[in-house]
Amino acid sequence: MSDPVLGATDSEIAYTKINLALHVRKRLPNSYHSIETIFAFIDTGDLISVQPDESVTLAISGPFAQGLSKTDNLVVQAAKRLADISNVKLGARLHLDKRLPVASGIGGGSADAAATLRLLNRFWGLDHSIAALAEIAGPLGADVPACVVSQTCRGIGIGHDLVRIPDDDLRDCTALLINPLVPVSTADIFAAWDGVDRGALESGPVIPVAQNGRNDLQKPAIALVPILIDVLQLLEECQPVIARMSGSGATCFALFDSLAAAENAEQQCVRAMDGIWTLIGQFR
Repeated sequence: MSDPVLGATDSEIAYTKINLALHVRKRLPNSYHSIETIFAFIDTGDLISVQPDESVTLAISGPFAQGLSKTDNLVVQAAKRLADISNVKLGARLHLDKRLPVASGIGGGSADAAATLRLLNRFWGLDHSIAALAEIAGPLGADVPACVVSQTCRGIGIGHDLVRIPDDDLRDCTALLINPLVPVSTADIFAAWDGVDRGALESGPVIPVAQNGRNDLQKPAIALVPILIDVLQLLEECQPVIARMSGSGATCFALFDSLAAAENAEQQCVRAMDGIWTLIGQFR
């Protein structure tokens, strides 16, 4: 293990997560749910940076920094967990540039924690593999291992069991994300799920599987956040390859077969609805 260079700064993107489909199969006694999902990631998101320090500290800035804790934060938890497991005595002055809405179904704190693990693994010279980091990430949250990998994969169980899947058809698409800037509680949305198992995900190429799939949390989310009906209708009117809510919401996404089509759709949606957040990205 090599010590970080004094004054050096390194950074890592917390890639935005999209659930192309999310089938909830059953409730588990540990408060989690058994799911089947397709995780996909686009090439932008929050940004974590680090400089040497004697202890682990966190500063937060960016358009969605307000109200976030600098101590009770998954970034700090991830850093301390990695240090404990790796027997690291070094510190880290971490900075989170919070560019994505909070509680929005696109990774958020899970992606930030995952990026912190990747960043400090490199910064502290630990040389853990991505698979090892994903294993370390497990106790931090259901989505954190997938966010460590940040590649298209199928997630089962509570989302920790990951299988990489071919995504050539997905890489031809551009994603448009829209959030009505209404935070939603993942726990509340899962609690509102009706408990009906509507069946497994299909197998095959990513796009057809996603198109034939569903998000079982979309209906309970709409019941709690009715504006999602308008968001999804707007996206459907833009004639995407697929439009759906991601995760537990409230971010919705649409896939288009070109960047120009996504940009045109974004302009159309911004003209039609006030107060929305949008993001366009390419898949990793």
